[in-house]
Formats: sequence, structure tokens, C-alpha cells
Amino acid sequence: MKIIHFSDPHACLAPQHLSALFDKRILGFFNHTFRRSFNHDPAMLDKAVEFILREKPDVAVCTGDITSTGQPAEFEKAMEQLAPLISSSIEFLYVPGNHDAYVKDKACEKALKDAFYTINGMRWDLEELPIRLELGGCEFIVLNECHPTNIFLSSGSLKEHDAKIISKWCAEKKTKPRILAGHFPVRLKQGNLGARRSLKNRQTLSSLLLSGTIDLSLCGHVHKHFKNTDAAGRGEVCAGSTTLDGNVAVIEYLANDDRFSISFVSAGSSTQKKKSGDENV
Repeated sequence: MKIIHFSDPHACLAPQHLSALFDKRILGFFNHTFRRSFNHDPAMLDKAVEFILREKPDVAVCTGDITSTGQPAEFEKAMEQLAPLISSSIEFLYVPGNHDAYVKDKACEKALKDAFYTINGMRWDLEELPIRLELGGCEFIVLNECHPTNIFLSSGSLKEHDAKIISKWCAEKKTKPRILAGHFPVRLKQGNLGARRSLKNRQTLSSLLLSGTIDLSLCGHVHKHFKNTDAAGRGEVCAGSTTLDGNVAVIEYLANDDRFSISFVSAGSSTQKKKSGDENV
């Protein structure tokens, strides 16, 4: 069972409508233009898609922030780059990031819902999350932690209703590895990200992960990739930002040994050289 996990490509375009000049979108655009754009290369997403198509994993997972300010044209730009992967035979899962659910704007909200529906093979609407499904001998729990916040926040929240559903699922006898796909880290050795950037009400997910009821948490949000795992590869994997360093996480579940093998690979490298695995934080 092979999974390739990537995150946070952050497609960005100038504000499309006058309304964007009076809400969070204008700040997001300036943040990208005058800070993030110097380090992020949009072409790295194309490289990542090419790499995934060559590797042919059982599942590809994108843990959000395919846009910078959640505008329809940004979703169109990201979807154009992701199109070869969406139309391939590879199972593709996508969960929204906080930048995808940036503002309470009808056009932006519709663009997110349409992108979610298309990327996930037209199987679920965004409102149906959380969902669980079996792929490649593993159980995946897919959830949405991202909702528009005020201008000062880049945080997410786990709804109480969703926490109860996930806890109920996890109380059932586990017959295969259980993998969580969300945008925010739920377990960080060095503490959380602070109230402004972290996942509110993450305690339920953190407890399920630490107890082993959930085997692996796949996330993004933090742009530096890391893994926080035990000797069997169980724990949390953050893919970082694909457009920042060109990395994707390659995860293999080795059923005979009942463990996960995790490495970070530079999708833009001609040799696809694997990282040494010292990215634990």
C-alpha cells in the first residue's frame, strides 16, 4: 500500500472583485505577493503531479491550501495543474485548507465546494464530511477543519458533532490501519501553533492518535515538512508546502511488518533523492 501526500501549493491571483478589497483577501494577496512568492514556485506543483503519475501510488492525498485567498480563479488555476491527477486512475483525496475557506463570499464558497466535489471524484459534497472509506487495505477518515475566520486568524476548528462521529468510528474494533486526513497538525512535540494558527478542539484527535486508535495523521498547514512518528511509523506526517521545497511524502504500509515506511522526496529532482528522515520535530 503506497500513499503520496502533498499539501499547500497556494495558487495566487490578484483580487478579482471590488469586494475583495474590503476583506481578508486583499491582505492574503499582499502577503503572498510581497513575502511568500519569493520562496514558493508554482511549477513545483506540476513536478509533484508528474512524480505522482510516474510512481502510481494506491492513493494520493492533498491536505489543503490549493489556493491563497479562496478566489474562484485561484481554484481554476490549481485545478488546471491538478487535472492530470484528477483524471488518472489513482485514488485522489483532497481536504480543504484554511486558505481555501478564506472568506464568507458566495462565489468563493461555491468554488471551494465545486473543487472539492471534482477532486474527490464526484463522490461527496463538502457538507458530507467527515467520511470514512477503505482504500488499499487502509481505513481513511477525511474531515473538514476549515471555515472562514476573522482577519487576524489562520486557525481551524473541529466541530463537536464531527468529533463525536470520529470518536464513534474509532471505538469500533480496528481491523486495518486507520489514517486521518486533515489540514491541521494535531500532535506537535514542541506544542501547538498558538491560538492564532492552530486547530481548536484538537484534543479528541490528538488523544485518538496518541492512543493508537488512529495510526497516522496526514496534515499540512505548516510549510516545513516533518514527521512525528514512532519506530513503527505511526504518528503524524506533515507534507509541508510542495511549492516551497518541492517535497512530497511517500508513505508505504508494510503489512507483513505492520509498520509504515515514510520518506520525503524532492519531486523536482531528476534523481528523486529521498530525504534522510531526520525531519522529526
